[in-house]
Amino acid sequence: MTTETFEFQVEARQLLQLMIHSVYSNKDVFLRELVSNASDALDKLRLATLRDDAPDADVSDLHIELEVDKDARTLTVRDNGIGMSYDEVTRLIGTIANSGTAKFLEELREAKDAAGADGLIGQFGVGFYSGFMVADEVTLVTRHAGETEGTRWTSRGEGTYTLERIGEAPQGTAVTLHLKPADAENQLHDYTSAWKIKEIVKRYSDFITWPVRLLPEPGKGGDGSDGSDGDGAEAREAETLNSMKALWARPRDEVSDDEYHELYKHIAHDWRDPLETIRLQAEGTFEYQALLFVPSHAPHDLFTQGYQRGVQLYVKRVFIMDDCEELLPPYLRFVKGVVDAQDLSLNVSREILQQDRHIRMIQRRLTKKVLSTVKGLRTSAPDRYATFWREFGAVLKEGLVTDSDNRDAILAACSFASTHDAEEPTVLKDYVERMKDGQDDIYYMTGESRQAIENSPHMEAFRAKGVEVLLLTDAVDEVWVDAVGEYEGKTLRSVAKGEIDLSGTDEDKSEAEKEKQGEEYAGLLGWMTEHLGEEVKEVRLSSRLTVSPACVVSDAGELTPALENMYRAMGQEVPGAKRILELNPEHQLVKSLNRAWTDRQDRAELTETADLLHALAVLAEGGRPKEPARFVQLMAHRLERTL
Repeated sequence: MTTETFEFQVEARQLLQLMIHSVYSNKDVFLRELVSNASDALDKLRLATLRDDAPDADVSDLHIELEVDKDARTLTVRDNGIGMSYDEVTRLIGTIANSGTAKFLEELREAKDAAGADGLIGQFGVGFYSGFMVADEVTLVTRHAGETEGTRWTSRGEGTYTLERIGEAPQGTAVTLHLKPADAENQLHDYTSAWKIKEIVKRYSDFITWPVRLLPEPGKGGDGSDGSDGDGAEAREAETLNSMKALWARPRDEVSDDEYHELYKHIAHDWRDPLETIRLQAEGTFEYQALLFVPSHAPHDLFTQGYQRGVQLYVKRVFIMDDCEELLPPYLRFVKGVVDAQDLSLNVSREILQQDRHIRMIQRRLTKKVLSTVKGLRTSAPDRYATFWREFGAVLKEGLVTDSDNRDAILAACSFASTHDAEEPTVLKDYVERMKDGQDDIYYMTGESRQAIENSPHMEAFRAKGVEVLLLTDAVDEVWVDAVGEYEGKTLRSVAKGEIDLSGTDEDKSEAEKEKQGEEYAGLLGWMTEHLGEEVKEVRLSSRLTVSPACVVSDAGELTPALENMYRAMGQEVPGAKRILELNPEHQLVKSLNRAWTDRQDRAELTETADLLHALAVLAEGGRPKEPARFVQLMAHRLERTL
């Protein structure tokens, strides 16, 4: 047979240089590309036999073989799939126009039916060229199933290649890489090493349909110390490297919970079983399968900036990337799992996902499925839901701020501590159903802990009148309540902000009594407003206090001190807003202060009392007086006078 030499097209030569130096960040992926090509060839042969397009093909044992020769420093990737004819080798490998990813995707989009799309399986694509990253020379031997003549293609990747028709060739394709010397500094590993080959196959090709077998080196195998089987005959038993167990592609009733749990532990590097397993399969014009897991415990770095989020992405069971952030929103970053798509817009190296409608479609479906699953747990498995909310409730609520499209679904999956029950949390729907006649708002209060909130002076009137209050203790609660604003027409309202009117929920003072009381205290309130003007915006009577003498509140629409501190911790400067001091007109201390202010002409001594009253209100909400040392001196002086 004659051997002919050809030149690559200019574009092909440029691509070869890109392959060797720029396209792939990890040289290990060359084996992924070659195994993927081999798997595609086996898929195409199976389809051809089903259509009787290759009646003479041998399909009794479809597989992929890897063979290493350490002495010759070669690695061969061999399949017994559809193979290629002489013309196909020329067309698919010699010219970049027909072998490029862009051409492949263009033809795939033009394929109007499943048969047309199936016909594209097995095309080499540019992944074949990745072999030149690790090899000085690449030889390809192939024979199309049903034909008698084979083809040998050889190139050193330097601009030319040779083609030769050969008479003897097995069915399928064998790619032999004449490997470069190992170079640790250039991340070029020894790809004749069995453990390295096993590692790559396990990472990238573990779930492909066909067995990937590693042949032992010549002279290795058997149970004899000399590498023989005891009779002097060389034993060559291949080792299957991949599991072929793509659990997401198998029917649910064929997979045990233990198998799902083992896959989760492998993916998440967790020794605990997952809290919940979620399966999803989409069919139609765009097909994909997903197997997601909700962990049972939050990782310690869930809220750190460097947390690795995302699920594993496969395309046709071939591993593409470990943490694909585009497939789930940040507030679901705790979810682990696998998404396996039939086709996605990947860049030429398959290492970068292109933004397209398919990605957005998958994200929408996965997000809705996770949220509906969590919501379902609340009624079907309350114990597991309680675990979920304890571990991941704070991060899920981030979505109320960032994902307005799914806000209703997130709220439906959320639960909140409430004064209604000391143990069981509530949902907003149940809160609204329990609202008192005349109550127009959903009341809440934020704080560091439930105990701190319940002991706050702001809660006194609500507790006395039996009005339910949501007790929010996560940092994100300061933000999402403003972002959401209302639920089913009911405004979310902080008990520590603005003026509170609970008169419609119970019998209370008449308007005339309130007006009379306001006139009685008008002088004191004006004097205290002027005296404390550097620290407070206003001093007024309170309708939220029943036991404490005073409290400080934020004006409606202004930032709370906790939110101000949060922004400052993130490096954002915010102007400090003056608070409002509210006095309880029924408290004996306030009554005495008002009488003293009315009776005395010299009110200098009353300034200390006003300062103490304001400082006590700041302390009661967990704050700190502006001048702690002066506060201590004043308290010590007053205590001394009482003894």
